[in-house]
Amino acid sequence: MKPYTVIGLCALALASCTGSGNKNADTTAAISKDTTQAGQLDAPAQNMEYCFLRTEGTSNQDTTAVHLSTKGEKVTGEMQWIPKEKDARKGMLNGTISGNEIKAVWTFMQEGMKDSIAVDFELSAQQLLQKPFKVTADGRQVTDEAAAYSITYQIDNCAKFKSAAKPAL
Repeated sequence: MKPYTVIGLCALALASCTGSGNKNADTTAAISKDTTQAGQLDAPAQNMEYCFLRTEGTSNQDTTAVHLSTKGEKVTGEMQWIPKEKDARKGMLNGTISGNEIKAVWTFMQEGMKDSIAVDFELSAQQLLQKPFKVTADGRQVTDEAAAYSITYQIDNCAKFKSAAKPAL
């Protein structure tokens, strides 16, 4: 091989290793791509079915289960609050989703009476958050709009809803 060919190949190899010289642009693009992908993993999927479960109490004996179906901006589903040795609340959810925020009305039966309450959720791909309720002066529960989404539900396999009888509303 001729010496100028070897020198030319070495120069070409060296030039290909150095890139464009703008290392910040390359790093920023990679970070932006990673952040975008992470955000997509957290965002709720459109037109999807979700189930979530929350257990609480001294021995995790109180259960709340939420089943949601999203279709466009519409959200429907079921919510069951089943505390140990107390009357349960089981009923239907109807509402809307905007971004990852759900505003719905939970219409349920408890102690043979039909009632409803507004509920606010924040939905991600892996968990559901809810704003807590507060009690008004007349003894009714309402969503505490000023509170943060502080009640956490974990994703579940929907077995609770597949085997449960639908409530009569």
